[in-house]
Amino acid sequence: MKQIAIYGKGGIGKSTTSTNLSAALATRGLSVMQIGCDPKRDSTRMLMKGTLIPTVLDLIRERGEENLTLDDVVFTGYSGVRCVEAGGPEPGVGCAGRGIIATFQLLEKLSAFAEDVIVYDVLGDVVCGGFAMPMRKGYAQEIYLVTSGELMSLYAANNICKAIARIAQNVRQVCRLGGVICNSRNLSNEEKLVSAFASAVGSKIVACIPRSPLVQHAELNNKTVIEYAPDSPLAGQYRSLAEAIVSNTDFVIPTPLDIDELERLARSYLPAVTGEEIL
Repeated sequence: MKQIAIYGKGGIGKSTTSTNLSAALATRGLSVMQIGCDPKRDSTRMLMKGTLIPTVLDLIRERGEENLTLDDVVFTGYSGVRCVEAGGPEPGVGCAGRGIIATFQLLEKLSAFAEDVIVYDVLGDVVCGGFAMPMRKGYAQEIYLVTSGELMSLYAANNICKAIARIAQNVRQVCRLGGVICNSRNLSNEEKLVSAFASAVGSKIVACIPRSPLVQHAELNNKTVIEYAPDSPLAGQYRSLAEAIVSNTDFVIPTPLDIDELERLARSYLPAVTGEEIL
């Protein structure tokens, strides 16, 4: 069983990446489970034709953990992908990571971890104990970072590298960085910058996904790109990402940058600005 986690800054496109990755893996004939680890509960929505499935934490609150079965918390989506949403507490109350912890404990109890590939879609703005649990507890052994060339996106990716490096100090931990996914914002020198960042932390780019209106069209039709436009070049990019992840054997403990190094790196790829643009 291959267990991977997709981490990235909120809004960077990690859920879009995760769902299209899961869909691409499933269409290869692999059994796939995707677990949304974000209180917004929308990770698996495009795999479920736009439906927001019940979250594990909500079900536990409503019915009690002892009364839940596998069919209560796992839903089958596009191409057989099994979908789970961890959920979270009410806004402003409790720890957002609690839903992740409760979800994993319940799924283990129900013997749910039996797929060829498990994809964890995890919020990366704050790598607290709950959000780092896929790494800390050995659920996710391969970590992939989704980032653009924007500084705050790279900053979040670098913070996740810090978490991986810290957790990996424990010799019993198996989590490693598998690579960086550039989810393009069409910035100048973006792929070069993200590639340089990946190299600086000791890793590599595994895919560069171009910015495309096709993503919005697919999502407005409640589908992944893989389902909505399977013959499109963008779907091909997601299939190439799936192939890169399935065949990847190059995993590292990253060497995160300090903030000054990160800013210098980002500045070195900035295009020149004209006087008119400044004004």
